[in-house]
Amino acid sequence: MKNGILSKQSICKLVKELKSQGKKIVFTNGCFDLLHIGHIGLLNKAKKLGDVLIVAITSDKILNCLKGFKRPVTNEIERAKILITLKPVDYVFIFNEQTPKTILSELRPDVLVAGSNYKLSEIVGREFARVTYRFPFIQGKSTTNLISTILNLYQNN
Repeated sequence: MKNGILSKQSICKLVKELKSQGKKIVFTNGCFDLLHIGHIGLLNKAKKLGDVLIVAITSDKILNCLKGFKRPVTNEIERAKILITLKPVDYVFIFNEQTPKTILSELRPDVLVAGSNYKLSEIVGREFARVTYRFPFIQGKSTTNLISTILNLYQNN
């Protein structure tokens, strides 16, 4: 089933086809800049909620606007290639908008997965999914914390 990194048009066509086959579609999104144990946990839990896990990653251009000019650390193509190698991830695509609302309105996944750093009412596009799940973050595990740790190591040497 794993088919790799797809365009927006391809992912929309694919989801329509998979739904016609009765497949349960799970969707999650994020930056996935420096992959860490929190990401892996979320992806593993998300995959268990359906048949097909689609991961949308924020484009470099948007991530730069959201996180600052020094981000991303890893470019969008590399991030997509890393994610698609992970067992729970079936498809990846890169979106170039501030939020995934537009693509969610088109895909209408069965399940939308987000981290618990968002309140349910803050999860963009939840109205387009049948159900939305929030999974707890692992305390202290974030890309921002990872970058800070690396910077502190180099600054203290």
